[in-house]
Order: sequence, then C-alpha cells, then structure tokens
Amino acid sequence: MIRFNNDYHRAAHPAVLKALADTAGESYGGYGIDPWCEKAAQAIRAAADRPDAAVHFFVGGTQVNFTAIAAALRPYQSAVCAETGHIHAHETGAVEHTGHKILTLPSPDGKITAAQVAQVGESYRRSPIPEHITQPKLVYISFPTEYGTVYSLGELEALRAVCREYGMTLFVDGARLGYGLAASDVTLPDLARLADMFTVGGTKCGALFGEALVITDPALQPDFRSYIKQNGAMLAKGWLLGLQFAALFEGGLYFDICRRAVEMVMRLRAAFAARGIPAYLDSPTNQQFVLLTGPQMDALREKYTFELDHPLEDGRMCVRFCVSWATTDQELEALLADIERL
Repeated sequence: MIRFNNDYHRAAHPAVLKALADTAGESYGGYGIDPWCEKAAQAIRAAADRPDAAVHFFVGGTQVNFTAIAAALRPYQSAVCAETGHIHAHETGAVEHTGHKILTLPSPDGKITAAQVAQVGESYRRSPIPEHITQPKLVYISFPTEYGTVYSLGELEALRAVCREYGMTLFVDGARLGYGLAASDVTLPDLARLADMFTVGGTKCGALFGEALVITDPALQPDFRSYIKQNGAMLAKGWLLGLQFAALFEGGLYFDICRRAVEMVMRLRAAFAARGIPAYLDSPTNQQFVLLTGPQMDALREKYTFELDHPLEDGRMCVRFCVSWATTDQELEALLADIERL
C-alpha cells in the first residue's frame, strides 16, 4: 500500500539520519543542555530573526501544547480555539487534564477570526460575575489548521491586535509549520513578531520525532524548564532533539523539503479537479480534502491508504490525502494516473 494518510509515516530525512549516525559514538550532557540543542536554538532564532527568543525542544506535539499552555495560564484561566483545534479535538483532553478549560469557537474552515476572539474578550470584560467564570487568557491557533488552511499575514496581525487589546497570549501550533509557510504570505520572522509562543514542527516535517517551542514573550520565559520537567517532557537524551533540528535548519533544508511537498500536492489537487472531484474546502498546503463516492473510494483503496474525515448527507465521504516531505515522484505519479482512471 502507498500511504497518503498522514505526513509522518516515514522515519526521517536522510540528513537527519546521517547526523544521528555520525554522532552515535559521541557523548553529551543531558536534559537539553548540550551543544546540539544550543546550535539548533541559535539556528531557529536566526531564521526567525528573534535573537531574544527562548527555544525549547519536546518529543511530540501534544506534549508541547499542554506544557506551554499550562505554563502560560493561571488555574482559573482558559484557552480559546477553533472547534476543530488540535488541543480540543485530538489530544484526549490533555489541556483540561492540566486544569484549564477550552472555549471553542465555530469554524467551518479550521480558522478563527479576530472578531470572534474580540467577542469572547469583550464578554468576559463586561461580565458582572467574572470570578464565577474562567478568564479567557490564551488564543490557540494551528498554522496550518487541521483542514490545511492558513492564516494570511493580515489575519494574524488582526489576531495579534485583539490579543493585545484583551491581554491574551497568542500561541501558534506549527506542527506542520513548514508546509504553511510554503503556502502563505507569512514568513517565519512574521510569525515570531506576532506570536507570543509558537512551535516549529519536526515530526511531520522531516524529523524522526520532535517539536521546537519558541517563546518570544519575555514574561513567559522565566523558569520554563521547570514546567517542562514537571510535566514529564524533559528528555534525558535531549541532544537527540537538538541534533535533528540542527540538521533540518542547515542550509534551509526544513523549508526546502516542505516547499517541495506543497508543489507536489498542487498537482494532486489539479488532478482531482480535472476529474470533476470537488474539494471540501480550499487548502493550499500538503493536506487536501476531497469528496469521493463509494466506488471512487473503493477503487483507490486497492493501492492507497488515505484518511476518512466525515460523511456527507448525499453519501459521499470527505477524505484527506497528505503529501509529505517523503512522498516520492513515483508514488505521486501512480496516484495521479489512478485518479485519471476513476
């Protein structure tokens, strides 16, 4: 079977594997205090044009999300996100488990707007009983979103302004950040300027495993390593994380491999459109959601694995196809040919 169901079904980019193999006989200090984590952090700071940022490395996305949110919020404060947001829909209540309510907003395309956030903030500001409800203090967005959509630079600037107005932290989940940057008018320095915290995803963007958390708000930086340790997120062999990000950011590799995936997936999107198969929504990133009939799904299932998202009333199914940094030309060509035969 050829996998198009996610973007983390292969181990790691050859450059990452080579870096791990080349250093296998060396020894380093533990818990992220080592030359590789420092080199990777410096590379990320340089790419983001934020020499003042704190950079920490985590094994996975859920781990970094609940740790960062727990560190940013007091016990009576809550996070705001889209109803499809990863922390709400895919993390088994991890944020709630750390003691923080999630306030969800309706979102047909995975995004939330500055106007929606302003409504939440104003509602709390005008509440006659603020001590009886949670205080919305953090806005969580995914870039790209769970539906592959991206925020424009203008939309991010509007969210930043609203967060500043209501004293909220803006946290951007960049589990697929490389693909989002390749498909939008937002740059990494833009994101570092607008977000108080954001992640640079590795697991889905060429690493064996790992996410980098970038904290630009000085108020959130002190004692953050204590939060990492307390939440069971401090890897003893931390250099294995830093080494991977150092390899990915060497010569812009991280951005190059994600850009290639986005270029490839545009061919996939065009093939579905040419065959008259509609998209569920307009996604410019490596995740494409299309509407397939039962026979069409059965035909493609003979050779390909893809993800079922949700059924429609007319009997069609919304399904997701992912192209990743590891998708080969041969795999894509085979799929394009089979779509043409549907």
